[in-house]
Amino acid sequence: MISSKRITKYFIRTIVLICALAFIIKFAGPNILRQYISYGIGNCKDTPILCMQPEEKIFTPEVNNEYLDTLVPHIFPRMSVSVPKGFTIIQELIKQRFYKKRHSNNKAVIYLLIQEPNAFIKLYPDVQKQGVRDNYEFINRLLHARLDQVSNITDAFFVIMKSVFTPDIGNQSTAKMIKFKFNNLQGFINYSMARPDNYFDCNVSDADGNFFKVYIKDVGGVLDLNNVFAIISTLRPVN
Repeated sequence: MISSKRITKYFIRTIVLICALAFIIKFAGPNILRQYISYGIGNCKDTPILCMQPEEKIFTPEVNNEYLDTLVPHIFPRMSVSVPKGFTIIQELIKQRFYKKRHSNNKAVIYLLIQEPNAFIKLYPDVQKQGVRDNYEFINRLLHARLDQVSNITDAFFVIMKSVFTPDIGNQSTAKMIKFKFNNLQGFINYSMARPDNYFDCNVSDADGNFFKVYIKDVGGVLDLNNVFAIISTLRPVN
C-alpha cells in the first residue's frame, strides 16, 4: 500500500525548494525564478520535456480484440492489468528508483502505480486554490507546465513536479506527448520510440477518479502505441 508519509518524505526536498521559490518570486521576479529552477532541475536544452506540452489533438484509439486475447492478466493488491508476455511486472510505490534510470537495466519491464481519487489534492491541498479539483486536472496542469513560461510560484510548483513525475523516457529530443480518451479512461502518454528501445510513460484516470501510472521500458521495441492502449484498457482498481 502506498503510504502518504513515504510520499511526503520523498517530496520533502521539493517542498523546501518551493518555499525558497516563493521568496525568490516575491523579491526577484520570473526571470530569476526560471534561472533558479534551471539550476535545481535542469533547463530546456538538457531536459527538453520541461518545455514540452501534450499535443492538442485528442487520440481516440480502437483497441484490437485479437491482441487483447494475447495479454496475460495480473492481479495485485490494489489493481489489475493484462500485459504482454516477456515483461517483468512490478507494482511500485512513489520513490526515487521508480523515476530514475536505475530500473532493471536491460530487462523489459512494466511498472504500475495507482492512487485513489483526489490523492494529489490531499497531498497538496493548496492546488485547489488554483482550480485543481481532481487527479486528472493535477496531472493535466503538471504535463502542460513549461519552464520557459514560469511566471509565478504555481507555475514553478508544477514544473518541478513534472520533473519528479516523469521517468526515464530515453532520448527526450525524440519524445512526444499526447492526450487520449476512450471508454471510461482519459489521460496522457509521454513516449519515445527511438531504437533500439521504446519507452512509454502513461498517466491514466478512470471515471471514478482513480489515477494509474503505467511505465513501460520496451527493450527491443516490440510494442507500438496501439499495443500500449490495449494494455491501458485493461486497468482496473482492486478493492
